[in-house]
Amino acid sequence: MYHHVLIPVSFEADRNTMRAIEIGKALAGAEGRITLLHVQESVPGYVAGYLPTNFKEEARAELMAQLSMMTDGLKNAEVLVVEGHAGRTISDWAAHHDVGCIVVASHRPGVQNILIGSTATNVVRHAPCAVHVIR
Repeated sequence: MYHHVLIPVSFEADRNTMRAIEIGKALAGAEGRITLLHVQESVPGYVAGYLPTNFKEEARAELMAQLSMMTDGLKNAEVLVVEGHAGRTISDWAAHHDVGCIVVASHRPGVQNILIGSTATNVVRHAPCAVHVIR
């Protein structure tokens, strides 16, 4: 069992987040902590001017609410929304918060991932701990 399991959450349709949570719960056992983390990508400056001034805060509040619903029935669970680049931010967050295992839902890689890579690939390559990838 792991003392702290990090589950990065992407709200894309092809991610099996609920399966990742089930596996994270099993890996954390009765005593381990679970953190659901969503990384909110930065909005480019040329786009930000067209958005309402409180866009980030409203989006963050909505994301926190959605994450909180996912933790129903989970003991020792917390939710966080942070800003940054998904792959780097997940690995960095794990390194600074004593994470024992990351459970990340992924899609089937395609040709586009050869050149730009996926978040799960980035996490697998750079995480300071064990990584369990769900497809």
